[in-house]
Amino acid sequence: MHRRDFVQQALLGSAALAAWPRTGLLRPDGAFIHQTLRVNGERLNGWLTAFDRVGRTATGINRVAYSPADLEGRAFTLDLFRQSGLTPRIDAAGNIVARVPGTRADAKPIVIGSHIDSVTDGGNFDGPVGSFAAIEVARTLAESQRRLVHPLEVVVWQNEEGGTYGSRCWAGLVSEADLDKVARSGKTIREGIGLIGGNVAQLASVHREAGSVHCYLELHIEQGGLLEKAGLQIGVVQGIVGLRWFEITITGFANHAGATPMDQRQDAMLAAARFTVAVNDAVRRVPGRQVATVGRVNVTPNTTNVIPGQVVLTVDLRDIEQRTIEQFTQTFEQLGRDIGAATGTQFRFSRLTDSKPALADARVMDLVQGAATTLGFTQQRMPSGAGHDAQEMAHLGPMGMIFIPSVGGISHSPREFSHAADITNGANVLLQAVLAADRALD
Repeated sequence: MHRRDFVQQALLGSAALAAWPRTGLLRPDGAFIHQTLRVNGERLNGWLTAFDRVGRTATGINRVAYSPADLEGRAFTLDLFRQSGLTPRIDAAGNIVARVPGTRADAKPIVIGSHIDSVTDGGNFDGPVGSFAAIEVARTLAESQRRLVHPLEVVVWQNEEGGTYGSRCWAGLVSEADLDKVARSGKTIREGIGLIGGNVAQLASVHREAGSVHCYLELHIEQGGLLEKAGLQIGVVQGIVGLRWFEITITGFANHAGATPMDQRQDAMLAAARFTVAVNDAVRRVPGRQVATVGRVNVTPNTTNVIPGQVVLTVDLRDIEQRTIEQFTQTFEQLGRDIGAATGTQFRFSRLTDSKPALADARVMDLVQGAATTLGFTQQRMPSGAGHDAQEMAHLGPMGMIFIPSVGGISHSPREFSHAADITNGANVLLQAVLAADRALD
């Protein structure tokens, strides 16, 4: 089969895509219209290299939301917007937003972006790759004097790692109680939003209705090893797992480590250890892709010669199916009751974050896959095991994500790395997908 015919079939073969207007996707001779338009990969990767110094410590990148390093990173990013001819503003939620008008005044916006905050001791690619690529796409379009039909909004979301707060504000999913939760920087979400230039008194102004976005596209590192192991260049994301974070307080009785017999103890640490193992065993017993992690443990009084009287730990539960998340929620709560009875302790569960699974739009997946194929990149469809702002944006319009390989499948680590060529490839797929969505989704 001639390559041109193959590309045309890849782009237009599915029933979903065949139902859309085809104008703008292909010329009459079958060639991709925007085949020669490319991002400046050297510029994009230069930004990422320079950004690596922001929040860099001996143990990794530390740009947790609302920290001094986060503020420095936001200043760096605002400067990139301005260098690229964009006019950024800080919305009431604290997100950085720049809008490029389209040729049609009544058209809904295409939104692209990601985040720049990090986990504790993280890496420099989770978030900034997608954020800076979005800025680069807008700059490339401007430099080529290419104006879209739809407005293009470039957004850098605030506090993604702490619970996708910036994008959840757009979706109207942040409550007053959420604003009083404490971020890893020690500041409440309410305080943090004010610190970065937002205004919680005007949060309603950023809320957008379902159907108000033409589409949302986000480029991101895979954060797993599937693409690298398969030797593939691009991942077309099928959906994003649901995420439920629990904080579990286990209360026992603090007592003397030497004078208290083993059969008379109410050891909160022992209960926590049993619970940790039980969670792991319960998740492994059931076939599927679900995962659960006990990630943070705080022990009181945390002293060598005192039996722990209280332990506060977290559980991170994820799956692509909401019913699986509900089933394991019940399982974990029952484990707490059983272990509490056996150890003389009490378990109290509270939820820190609760994001439902979000499936990518089939039409957007087709466009991303078509763009990758036309550019000559090998790809596969795959789920995302990590949470992203894209799952919140799925409430507002068709959503799609583009993955690039993570070396060694490592993320949330100072060893996190993606090759410059892969970053450039992903940015070019994002550019072509934006151009295709501008014409194909109406």
